[in-house]
Amino acid sequence: MDHPVIILRNRLLKIGITIEMVSNYPWIYLDKVNGNVVKEKYFANHGFTIGFNPARVGDVFSYTDLKEIFKIIRKYK
Repeated sequence: MDHPVIILRNRLLKIGITIEMVSNYPWIYLDKVNGNVVKEKYFANHGFTIGFNPARVGDVFSYTDLKEIFKIIRKYK
C-alpha cells in the first residue's frame, strides 16, 4: 500500500504538476512546486507542513488541510 503523500504526488504528476517534499519526522513539508520554492510557513517554523507521519503504532497519516495545500500548489504552479 502506497503512502498517501506518494499517491498525491503521483496524481499531481498526471496533470503536469511536480512537487518536492522534505521530511523531518513526523512533519512532511512541501518544498517545491514545479521547481518554485514554497516560502510560506504553515503548522511549523521551518516550512509549509502538508502532513504528519504517525507517531505511534496504529496511528494513521494525516494531512494538515487539503484546501490550504491545493491553494499553495495553485499559487506556485
